[in-house]
Amino acid sequence: MPDLSFGQYELAYNMFSFTVATMFASFVFFILARQQVAPKYRPALVVSALVVGIAGYHYWRILGSWTAAYEFLGVEEGFKATGVPFNEAYRYVDWLLTVPLLLVELVAVLSLPKDKGNGMLTRLIIAAAAMIALGYPGETSDNQSTQMIFFVLSCIPFAYILWVLVGELSKAVEGMNGEVQNLLSKTRTIILITWMFYPIAYLFNVFELSGAMGEVGVQVGYTIADVTAKAFYGVFIYFIAKAKSDAEGWAPAEAGKAAHA
Repeated sequence: MPDLSFGQYELAYNMFSFTVATMFASFVFFILARQQVAPKYRPALVVSALVVGIAGYHYWRILGSWTAAYEFLGVEEGFKATGVPFNEAYRYVDWLLTVPLLLVELVAVLSLPKDKGNGMLTRLIIAAAAMIALGYPGETSDNQSTQMIFFVLSCIPFAYILWVLVGELSKAVEGMNGEVQNLLSKTRTIILITWMFYPIAYLFNVFELSGAMGEVGVQVGYTIADVTAKAFYGVFIYFIAKAKSDAEGWAPAEAGKAAHA
């Protein structure tokens, strides 16, 4: 780990802290928001809660690992690496669990026919697992050639996932309510923009190697991407579920009356 200035260390530390708070706050929101949507869309919000809950736990561990990896010398001197390795595996374990679940969220809220939804989901999950597995060896290597090889390899399933979400998913939502289509369009845009942060942050590691700017750029880049791709994305899943529930004539008040009838 490279030595960092006071500002560099604090930037990464505060981003980790912000992410822990955001993920756990989102968890509470998604659990409470389930009652605002029709029963068949509630699994999507349960998955949203799982995603941010898992991410919140791992970011709490990442924050602890970051703290252990550095020793404060002073405002002018900054932070010196203690020799305790910063555990990148926390992030990759998190992605291994949450990236497939992010795809499950979207398919669940669409409520597609079982044959179409299951087939799409299987392909997306396999591609997501391959993308993460191929990215990890490059992330943990100090050799630039190795990093670039695994970067290219991991981009193949990454591109396939985006192709499915943009292409095949567009066909799957044809004929849906106009508001729902608009929300889905925005959700796909969020996916495209936020997921591009991941390869950009990865390239910081490739070209800066062990430099302080590269280390901070990787951590901040991944953190921004995770907050947007999990918490913010989950809020859009809620909006889609709510819009579809409203379009189908379901209302929380009516559901409550029916439960007490």
